[in-house]
Amino acid sequence: MSPFKSSPLVRLGAVKSLEDFHAVCSSLGIELPAEALGEGPSPLAAPAPVVVNGKRPGNRIVIHPMEGWDGTTTGGVTDEMRRRWRRFGESGAKMICGAEAMAVRPEGRANPRQLVITDENKAGIAELVGILKGAHQELHGSADDLVIGFQLTHSGRFCRPQDKRCAPRVAFRHPILDRRVNIVSDDPVLSDAELEEIIADYVRAARVAWKSGADFVDIKHCHGYLLHEFLGARTRPGKYGGAFENRTRALREIVAGIRADGNPIDLGVRLSLFDMAPYRPDPERSEPGKLGPGIPEDFSACLPYQYGFGVNQDDPTQIDLAETFEFVALCVQLGVKVLNTTAGSPYYTPHIQRPAAFPPSDGYQPAYDPLIDVARQIHAAREVKTRAPQGLYVIGSGYTYLQEFLPPVATAVIRRGWADAIGVGRAALSYPGMLADAIAGKAMEKKLICRTFSDCTTAPRNGLVSGCYPLDKFYTQRPEFARLKEIKKGVGG
Repeated sequence: MSPFKSSPLVRLGAVKSLEDFHAVCSSLGIELPAEALGEGPSPLAAPAPVVVNGKRPGNRIVIHPMEGWDGTTTGGVTDEMRRRWRRFGESGAKMICGAEAMAVRPEGRANPRQLVITDENKAGIAELVGILKGAHQELHGSADDLVIGFQLTHSGRFCRPQDKRCAPRVAFRHPILDRRVNIVSDDPVLSDAELEEIIADYVRAARVAWKSGADFVDIKHCHGYLLHEFLGARTRPGKYGGAFENRTRALREIVAGIRADGNPIDLGVRLSLFDMAPYRPDPERSEPGKLGPGIPEDFSACLPYQYGFGVNQDDPTQIDLAETFEFVALCVQLGVKVLNTTAGSPYYTPHIQRPAAFPPSDGYQPAYDPLIDVARQIHAAREVKTRAPQGLYVIGSGYTYLQEFLPPVATAVIRRGWADAIGVGRAALSYPGMLADAIAGKAMEKKLICRTFSDCTTAPRNGLVSGCYPLDKFYTQRPEFARLKEIKKGVGG
């Protein structure tokens, strides 16, 4: 599956049939199964083959963590959050795999308005759970088969707890990424003792999650954040770096701490299955107000590449899933029930993490058709599902770019057993009930389908709340809408 086809991007909105969609995939050299809807019961409607906190999710639809960068300055709950959680409840998804990425300590926030999961904020978080369940019950009947998880995180290299300035805390010095967040000394590198304090924060946060009504916690290992970075900490000395056993020690200690605390909450992990060397806009093809296509940073002085996870060390533009399979097996040994798959990072490899037609303000134009990266994630999840021990609930990601073809591909993937469930992220901001409508045989509301304009990322990158500005009138009518338009003009959006 070559990622270097340079033909013009196919606008999926102009592709009118499954036959045409298959022809597009064939022309790109990729395999994306898709099948017509409405021919018999949908596999997406089948109960899940996993029980979490005594509940079996009633279908195979999952909502990914989709925070809005819109909490209080103390990490508390706001009306914008209440609205978003209500819409997630209305979606019809029977698993909420995070809802928000919740920082385990204030300094670990990716932005000054990220939700922080502490005792002080417990009542507000419990209120969100009640809102979500109530909305679900109102539209979809009983919530007894609705499973809710909280995603626990520390943003590590990408901490911005006070304002737009970086305040990174990192696992190791990175020869490329250090420059992006202005690291010039070893001061931001966490000591073992500091990491142990953060591990204790995860354990405390899991206790708050249980008391707030969560069925499981997602111990976040993705997108370049702290625990994901530790998976690539080969150059770090000591007990948390070097060998695979050391690089996974933090997860093992978090799980052991949760169980030693007497907390019966179930466990999940969201994992970037693979990554690549950081990318940037091609300066040779960038102009003022126009981003160039993405190209890898020069990594020639960094070989063998020891700074990532799921990366080929000889050529970090290629993936290597050997340690990914090993990590997944470890998760099962530790009692993890839910594996929510993803890839890369929105900060340095957004094209493999969230394929899009239009880049965010700090991104780059697609160098090739984003369908190639959709297929890459789907097939990586398929490989993990094939090798995973029985009982692990594997959730697929990266589907939003498929637009009208999201339900047909999702249906085919579940029917073929390539994943156990389909996770929806950005698409849920504009059209939460897309897959539920497909199950019910309803016509899709095309005016609500996400077209990957990336405004939900460009906005928070520039200090604004996140949301679907193009399609959700709640955000279109906000004063930030005009400001966002001006920002996009300046970066070729």
